[in-house]
Amino acid sequence: MFREAAKGRVTALVAARNNVLAPHTKKIAELAMQNRLPSMLERSDYAEAGGLMSYGANDAEQFRRAAYYVDKILKGAKPAELPVERPTKFEFVINLKTAKALNLTIPQSVLFRADKVIK
Repeated sequence: MFREAAKGRVTALVAARNNVLAPHTKKIAELAMQNRLPSMLERSDYAEAGGLMSYGANDAEQFRRAAYYVDKILKGAKPAELPVERPTKFEFVINLKTAKALNLTIPQSVLFRADKVIK
């Protein structure tokens, strides 16, 4: 799939967070690099594993909010009466080692917006 994408007109890879891809984060980053595809996933561990960048909800914050809901339910709250929340804290991570390997220059204005830059 990656070879075909690189040979075709695909110029980048963007994938959404899901349980199928989660265990293969490192392999996806490796295949994207081998096929010279800039790539972005939602999980911050993707950029840490060698992917170009990631942007998504902060996992630690999501788990804290889940614990809050568990506490409410254990204290008698009815789950159906609890409000639905969406993430409020997001992380943007850029891997400059990968950018350099792909011969990409990340503009300073983008680097300033990153929560974490891997050098």
